[in-house]
Amino acid sequence: MRIAILGHVRQRIGQPFAGGMESHCWHLATGLRARGHDVVLFASGDSDPGLPIDPVLPVHYEAQFPGAEHRGHAPLIAHIDAGYEAACDRIAVGRFDVVHNNSLHRFPIEPRRTAVVPTVTSLHVPPYDALHWFVRESAVPGHRLTVTSRGQLEAWWPDGAPPQASVLYNGIDPASWPYRPQGDGHAVWCGRMTRDKGPHFAAQAARLAGIPLTLFGAIEDPEYWAAEVEPLLGETVRYGGHIAGTALADAMGRASVFVFTPCWDEPFGLVAVEAMACGVPIAAFDMGAAREVIGPGGCFAPMGDVAALADAMIAATALPRAPQRARVEALFTRDVWLDGCEALYRAVIAEHRAEHGAVRA
Repeated sequence: MRIAILGHVRQRIGQPFAGGMESHCWHLATGLRARGHDVVLFASGDSDPGLPIDPVLPVHYEAQFPGAEHRGHAPLIAHIDAGYEAACDRIAVGRFDVVHNNSLHRFPIEPRRTAVVPTVTSLHVPPYDALHWFVRESAVPGHRLTVTSRGQLEAWWPDGAPPQASVLYNGIDPASWPYRPQGDGHAVWCGRMTRDKGPHFAAQAARLAGIPLTLFGAIEDPEYWAAEVEPLLGETVRYGGHIAGTALADAMGRASVFVFTPCWDEPFGLVAVEAMACGVPIAAFDMGAAREVIGPGGCFAPMGDVAALADAMIAATALPRAPQRARVEALFTRDVWLDGCEALYRAVIAEHRAEHGAVRA
């Protein structure tokens, strides 16, 4: 198949990943190419040069408009809209069999667009006002929608999901996250350094539990970092930087517990799955899809309850490690995920052909 992958353009698509959405998009592109598909990634122009990139924007917009994401910044909105409108126009005439849309933008899901090229849209976030109405109106033949958990499906469609919507769990390559049968007694946290990811809670709980903790990830919100996380660093809590690939997998695999602290309605939790692949038990806030994804391999605490999280960390270190890996191999591998993507592509192409005629533009 000739597949257009339309990415989110807040950050570049490449390692080290800024977050789960960027990881999802990169692994989707590389995984589909490895399976023999002709893939074009529509993303920021500064994304991984090893992928065939058609730039939506010359560079990711956080580089040009730092911190403007949630502030209704008119120049940023106009900049993004122009980029996606032009990209959608190019896709429409690009003779693609299907679009996999990860953009979280309203233009690619307009029925006039999905009537031209069959589209699968993956929703990586809970519903929010700027997109919610457009998503609900986009559930038409020739457009399939996926979410990353059952809880997220209910959040987007509390009165019942349309037949075009389904759950598609994210997947990872287990070979990139080698299993280790034993940890060394310390804890790891990984993610974007922002308030909604909660690294300050992880640091506070680790100090209370008496378990050394290393934090990994990009410092996305420097003011939050300086005010609430940096003062907690010391002998037992350290910052390990923003690392990727083998180095991160090695650091994660050596841990005895992974601390997962979503402070919002987390739709999946890719970092938790990566830790589980290494065999690491999870201590987590019971938010969003955390319990659905982590399952019996975790110990949970109410969101914001530092004392309960510290207890969960101590309890998690006693959990067996093999079941964590087994859960990933059963539910969250890249092959299982890509099989699901290909099945959706075939289904939406057939549906589009029945509704609109010719598949390619």
